[in-house]
Amino acid sequence: MTKRQPPRPPEQLTDRLFATERQPEDFRFDASVARVFPDMIRRSVPGYTTIIPMIEVITEQYVQPGSNCYDLGCSLGASTLAMRHGIAHEDCALIGVDNSAAMIERCEHYIALDDHPLPVTLRCEDIRMTELDNASVTTLNFTLQFVAPEQRNALLARIAAVTRPGGVLILSEKLHFEDDGEEAIQTRLHHEFKRANGYSDLEISQKRSAIEQVLIPETLASHQARLREAGFDQVLVWYQCFNFVSMLAIKAP
Repeated sequence: MTKRQPPRPPEQLTDRLFATERQPEDFRFDASVARVFPDMIRRSVPGYTTIIPMIEVITEQYVQPGSNCYDLGCSLGASTLAMRHGIAHEDCALIGVDNSAAMIERCEHYIALDDHPLPVTLRCEDIRMTELDNASVTTLNFTLQFVAPEQRNALLARIAAVTRPGGVLILSEKLHFEDDGEEAIQTRLHHEFKRANGYSDLEISQKRSAIEQVLIPETLASHQARLREAGFDQVLVWYQCFNFVSMLAIKAP
């Protein structure tokens, strides 16, 4: 009898997408980005390697028996897997949603490689339209910033409406600062972080040009006000590094 071989992880490439001169175009989460995404986000988002394991910790603290947990904009499933390992209740459902077929395809492989027994449902859907219900923990990990600003209120209101009392939303975002001086300092420090991780000035410049029309950051105050308006009772910052922040929005028990 032939022994079944364990699944192999998808090939992960070093991010060199913006290393040579290219025609300006908007950033897209296509197959080329999916192939380099783990390297790209680790080298581009300060604190990402801290935020992911802490999502597991937060999920463990707030997940409720018999509830649904959502990772909206799950990409390759890093947050999904962190949530999975924080869920101790067998009667919970974990759902990852992303509108990129290339991301979902690779996410399926990472889910299969993980040894946690909780099933994961993946949906290739628009998070603005996907069905939500009976949630205790929802994660938007650097996802809301890619939703058009005028559509963010409706999405957060839908999430809050289906969140159980005592449930939470984990929201991680890139920030814009009201003070021009602080904005300049935080941006410079972020770019230095990228240089320290091996990105060239050309890569930094071209990536910024490609993403600035699709990633629209807002101020911390704007996020906090919107989350309260959506129906969350408490909003706190649990992590910040330079112009990247992660918040916890809580429904009162």
